[in-house]
Amino acid sequence: MSAAVLTGAGAALPATLDQDAAWEGFFARHYEGVRAARRIWASAGVRTRHAVANPVDEDLSRWSTGARMARYVEEALPLGKQAVAGALDDAGLAPGDVGLFAVATCTGYATPGLDIRLASDLGMPAGLQRLLVGHMGCYAALPGLAAVGDFVAARSRPAVLLCCELTSLHVQPAQRDLDQVVAHALFSDAAAAVVVEPGAARGRRLAGVVARTDPSTADHMTWDVTDLGFRMGLSPRVPDVLSRHVGDVVAELLDGAGLRVEDVAGWAVHPGGPRIIDVARDELGLAEAQVAASRRVLAEHGNCSSATVLLVLQELGDVDGPVVAMAFGPGLTLYAALLLPI
Repeated sequence: MSAAVLTGAGAALPATLDQDAAWEGFFARHYEGVRAARRIWASAGVRTRHAVANPVDEDLSRWSTGARMARYVEEALPLGKQAVAGALDDAGLAPGDVGLFAVATCTGYATPGLDIRLASDLGMPAGLQRLLVGHMGCYAALPGLAAVGDFVAARSRPAVLLCCELTSLHVQPAQRDLDQVVAHALFSDAAAAVVVEPGAARGRRLAGVVARTDPSTADHMTWDVTDLGFRMGLSPRVPDVLSRHVGDVVAELLDGAGLRVEDVAGWAVHPGGPRIIDVARDELGLAEAQVAASRRVLAEHGNCSSATVLLVLQELGDVDGPVVAMAFGPGLTLYAALLLPI
């Protein structure tokens, strides 16, 4: 079987939204009377993020789910096309070279979906295989990458994974629930894509993927379809659960390659929030500098759900040595992937 090697990456970001401006222009009024809201907003670790729907300019909080899904298709197509085209250009491939196109998203649905519409728009072949990874949440890039990597290794054909998330379309009506304040303070929009090729002579080889789900904590993080968009449920106990599992997951991943934590040159930790990064740093015994890329992505882009860990990988750049990517989400689920230089 051929090695599955990441050879290209691309991203597309909608208009930038200043965190303070979003608070002053919309959310201060939205959460008027919620005493902890301003403190939560200020401590989110976000300075700027991106939104196809800026709440300062348009209030979607009372839009129906149907209207939000129509807007999703309208906005996601150009962003997804830009991210995939950028990744293909980075890899030096043409759309016609692609054997599998996988799309991960939890913020919008339509049939025909993004996979079909973008494949046609980009000029991918009619015999293309497609995969839609839906509603897995923030960690979806890594199971998506695992599936894509298996296809590439087994079929010796290139593949593309696109993660496209538009969380700004799911702003909720004003409520006093603090988990809604946290979600609105953190989440952002982005599209990110990677190209995986068989046996390439450059790039990073996908050397392993490990998953862990703790179903006893399934109620800690939820993403419910309602008549007014998708609603986040987020417990403050999530970091505590991650602290119990992240060390074992990383140990299993590295043991499989005969590596130790000290051998890892780059850490792409999904920045679900400041405390999530803190837990990964502390439980793995990392220095603050080793999670700096995750902090920067959170500060500059917010939490873009499944696209975020791919943005952190791009932020890391060409570090000299093994890279571990980690993401966390509903389940509670932890995923980790090991990428080794060619």
